[in-house]
Amino acid sequence: MRILVTGGNGLLGSNLINFLLKDKKNTVFVLDKNQRKNNKNLIFLRKNFTDFNQVKLVLKKYKIKVIFHLGAQTQVLKALQNPYDTLITNVVGTLNFLEAIRIVNKQILFIYSSSDKAYGEAAKLGYKENTVLGGTFPYDVSKSSSDLICQSYSKTYNLKVGIIRCANIFGPNDKNLKRIIPETIFSILKKKKLIIRSSGKTITNYIFVDDVCNAYIKLMHFMKKSNSICNIFNIGSNITLNPIQLANIIYKICNTKPNIEIKNNSKQEINFQKLNYKKAISKLKWKPKTTVKKGLEVTVNWYKDNFNKLSKN
Repeated sequence: MRILVTGGNGLLGSNLINFLLKDKKNTVFVLDKNQRKNNKNLIFLRKNFTDFNQVKLVLKKYKIKVIFHLGAQTQVLKALQNPYDTLITNVVGTLNFLEAIRIVNKQILFIYSSSDKAYGEAAKLGYKENTVLGGTFPYDVSKSSSDLICQSYSKTYNLKVGIIRCANIFGPNDKNLKRIIPETIFSILKKKKLIIRSSGKTITNYIFVDDVCNAYIKLMHFMKKSNSICNIFNIGSNITLNPIQLANIIYKICNTKPNIEIKNNSKQEINFQKLNYKKAISKLKWKPKTTVKKGLEVTVNWYKDNFNKLSKN
């Protein structure tokens, strides 16, 4: 399979590439603004997916068969500060791929990385795939909009589209050190106080990155066999915590006394998020396997091993 991955240097993308390369028959192309060294099965393309002509050229030239579109502006606070760039990157970038597929080859499988934030505020029983999308804040709306555009192109132009609405992903190689898990670990390693920039009461669903990668691989194989053109799945777990609870688990793993201060700088946040993922269990034969303790132990160890390198960046 000739597979294109965007966001290949991010938390999900970098780990998904490792999963894809386990099959020696796959050639993985990574769309990135920065050029990196290629090898036999991994090729980096210095392209920008907000440029439609570049996207169309890549699909044609490299005869791409599957696209995992993971690349996005993913920082919620950055989206609040710069909504225009966030919407261009997240919405127009997604639209470019769908339009290029429509023109170049409608048989290309397109798998889009949506988010639980696309739903907006959750009911206490959790979101289901048929829950109406209702993002309010800029990042959330960028995901709601892109998700709906994917559905529109799939149903209007008969494109095979997969959409994964995922819980908050954590694990090794997350270089966004402002996210709660990396920031907590770094504050411990630097022996500094952890500043939580929210009420500390928001309830969020978390999932370990390996479980998410397995879901994406299973969705790809499902789409290759299925006649269904639009396939939407929630990918979540039973790990539902607020930031203080999550930080305290990390402090315990690190055998360190909690040192936390709440500075609620954000009035724009979703208070409760939980995903119902029964459809993925039924259709994809997938379920999360990693406990919060195990996932966080692996993550903490990775940051310890890479602390000096990350501190220089």
